[in-house]
Formats: sequence, structure tokens, C-alpha cells
Amino acid sequence: MDINLSQCFIAVDDHDKALAFYRDVLGLEVRGDVGFEGMRWVTVGSPAQPGVDIVLEPPLADPNASAADREAIAELLAKGLLRGVIFTTEDVDATFEHIRAAGAEVLQEPVDQPYGVRDCAFRDPAGNMLRFTQPRQR
Repeated sequence: MDINLSQCFIAVDDHDKALAFYRDVLGLEVRGDVGFEGMRWVTVGSPAQPGVDIVLEPPLADPNASAADREAIAELLAKGLLRGVIFTTEDVDATFEHIRAAGAEVLQEPVDQPYGVRDCAFRDPAGNMLRFTQPRQR
């Protein structure tokens, strides 16, 4: 059996701010932009991984969700307690400097981890944690 990742989802509260970050700062390409029942889904991805999509979705993508559920999810998003994504990069230090220079909130500067990577972390405009890793050179 051959199983591959095709999509992952990141909740965002402002798609235009998210696009400015994921497209303009991270360099991901926009692959789709769909609206439905007052909600919006924007699909982005790395040109180097055409088969993997990241879907920027509303915090609660269910038109039948209650107002209380929508409020609860919005509060969790604001605290940065929803999804996170880990990206790989060939040069974590250069990636860190590029993203920091764009004004992203730094959670962790580059550091060598005991489990074999050098990584750093940021928050996206919605508060989601994004990590950027590079396998440690031997």
C-alpha cells in the first residue's frame, strides 16, 4: 500500500493577511480560491511539491455550526492553539532571517535540536505555529 499526503488544513481568520504571508513571504503558489456560503478556502503549495496542498480555511468551516462553537474556535485560533505545520528548508538560518525581516512573530530562533534537526518557529498572521527545519549537517 502506497499512501501519500495530499492536503493539510490551516485555520485562518483573514485570508488576505494569510495570502500576504504564505504567498508573498513564504513564496508558496496559489492553487485555488473558492468561496461557498460566505466562507472562503484558499489552496497554496510549494512549487517543489505539486502534489501537496495547504488549504487556508475558515476557523470553523461548517455552515451549520452554532454561534457558540464559532466563538470557541475563534478564541482558540487567537491563542494559537489550533493547527501547526512543519516545513523543511535547505538553510534554516537564511529562512529565519527572511521571515523575521517580513515582520512575522518569532517563537524560536534557530537552534540545534537533540533529535537531529536545526529549526526555528514563527506564528502566521492568524496565530498558527509554523516550524522550519533543516537536517543537521554531520
